[in-house]
Amino acid sequence: MCFVYFKGRLIPAVTTMPSAQESPEGGEEDTLHYEETEDDAVSPMDLSELLKEGTKESHDRAENTQFVKDFLKGRIKKELFKLATAALYFTYSALEEEMDHNKDNPLFAPLYFPVELHRREALAKDLKYFYGEDWKEKIQCSEATQQYVDRIHHVGQHEPELLVAHAYTRYMGDLSGGQVLKKVAQRALKLPSTEEGIQFYVFDNISNAQQFKQLYRARMNALDLDKNTKERIVEEANKAFRFNMQVFDELDKVGRSLGEAAQDGGVPVHDGKGDIRKCPYYADKLGTAGPSCPFHAAAGLARQPLVQLVLAACMAVAAGAAAWYIL
Repeated sequence: MCFVYFKGRLIPAVTTMPSAQESPEGGEEDTLHYEETEDDAVSPMDLSELLKEGTKESHDRAENTQFVKDFLKGRIKKELFKLATAALYFTYSALEEEMDHNKDNPLFAPLYFPVELHRREALAKDLKYFYGEDWKEKIQCSEATQQYVDRIHHVGQHEPELLVAHAYTRYMGDLSGGQVLKKVAQRALKLPSTEEGIQFYVFDNISNAQQFKQLYRARMNALDLDKNTKERIVEEANKAFRFNMQVFDELDKVGRSLGEAAQDGGVPVHDGKGDIRKCPYYADKLGTAGPSCPFHAAAGLARQPLVQLVLAACMAVAAGAAAWYIL
């Protein structure tokens, strides 16, 4: 069995353990410290193993989406990162709302770690950093993200036993590959070393990610689930991966639009600050507004060789006329 230390006490991982928010002995809140005592014997029928094996293909496909591959190579534009952060905010808001509603449900309660895992507030800090105080007015839920959000709400309200699949897919990924993305984003976007803009990846109340993941898996394996329910959870986890991939594909399409916009006219069309949707040039590229920004259209036209030749001739005529007038 797996055990953890909490405030000097050894507590079985599969029993209800106080979170850092709770303080059973009084006093201030503490950060949890996890210590594995061994025996990590797992059965092929344990939920953690079924999820690991049953989602392997989906996991590989998600890692090989163009958006993720570009991200890992540091090819991430600030505007795109901001849109991805907004998508995560809507996703985690839905997930954590349903987790809160089901915190006493025996089929989910052992996996309820609000202090250690919840990301909504961290994402709100990131959005405030990128968009300013009025960030809520500057973001919107995309089509792909809304489909993901709707599914999470359906599961939380009608099939709460499947909520495990969405929590597992998101949080375990955040504690694993998410930490790699944190470093890439910080370097590629030249974000402050004080971690503004990447609070989403910072888990202050988890002292050891690897040990916490072991605890989480042990809790999953201790859930009282029959074979059919376990199979449904694995199926739902694969759906969660597909929803994530749809969001990635959507972001990739937006990223390509941003790339085209930046090249038109050879001048940057956005400084990475404020709301991208308020730039009519970008809105035109994304099919959400009317004609492109006249300034950038004129600037792009002025760089054409034929136009430059005509302009030069006009300037020569104008200079001659001015000289004649002065004389």
